[in-house]
Amino acid sequence: MAVVSAETAGIRTTGLTKSYGSVHAVRGIDLVIAPGETVALLGPNGAGKTTTVDIFLGLARPDGGTVFVFGASPTEAVRSGWVGAMLQSGSLPDHLRVRELVTLLASYYPHPRRVDEVLDQTGTADIAGRWTNKLSGGQAQRVRFAAALASNADLLILDEPTAGIDVEGRREIWRAIRAVAERGKTVLFATHYLEEADANADRIVLIARGEIVADGPGSEIKAKVGSRTVKATLPGVELAELRALPGVLGAERHGEAVTLSCSDTDAALGALFGSFPAVRDVEVRGASLEEAFLELTGDEHGDQDAKVEASRPGNEEPG
Repeated sequence: MAVVSAETAGIRTTGLTKSYGSVHAVRGIDLVIAPGETVALLGPNGAGKTTTVDIFLGLARPDGGTVFVFGASPTEAVRSGWVGAMLQSGSLPDHLRVRELVTLLASYYPHPRRVDEVLDQTGTADIAGRWTNKLSGGQAQRVRFAAALASNADLLILDEPTAGIDVEGRREIWRAIRAVAERGKTVLFATHYLEEADANADRIVLIARGEIVADGPGSEIKAKVGSRTVKATLPGVELAELRALPGVLGAERHGEAVTLSCSDTDAALGALFGSFPAVRDVEVRGASLEEAFLELTGDEHGDQDAKVEASRPGNEEPG
């Protein structure tokens, strides 16, 4: 984790807490994001992600702790045009064409990007003359992204930037985000596409039950999960025999292929080759980010979303 002061950090929080009634949405988050970092904020529904992002944007006030954005309060940072955001909540305003909307929102910032450049980069140039209420869900998502990019802000906060967008569109958006990062901008994004976080983030911050449970590069977070997987072709062997091998936690079969979850790969492989010489096509891999996500977030319950939503003023969507 980068060591920077409150004055130089892109984002710095200490002991951040936020509750809605009896629901503790954020429980003492300490976080430092250095300028120029691209950071993924991950967690199950109800983990506290959206509440945390709301605090960073000045849309919610913490109950305790401190939060600085480029050394200022979130509200001051937003008013100064240092922060651009793409949020999932809310709809695009009616009675505007796409180009008009992006131009209007860009005008709120001190040093916006050229609107035509942004429209080209986000794949919205061909719908620039369309009314915002005539857009498909994927098109509206692209326009939200274009509006955020047009800000040319030093910190870009993106909530589910590729939700509802096809595969090629997702690639275009990530190319645009990487281009922003290459210009030294700070990017914080939340996503449910774990492979996107693994591929594009310098760091992953994993939140569960309102607390940070892991923080580091994707490779480091995956290494926190000790289990590894062995895949092989091995017909005619009962799963009970495989599960009884040293170092094996579990076994599954799909046709002639078997998959072993292992706590000790060396012991499992030695026993596998020693007991079943006919085994072939052996492949060993470490835990995926999805497996690490599931293990590290533990017993996070989906009904937390409903509890937070019912407790929040205005019934906003919880984090």
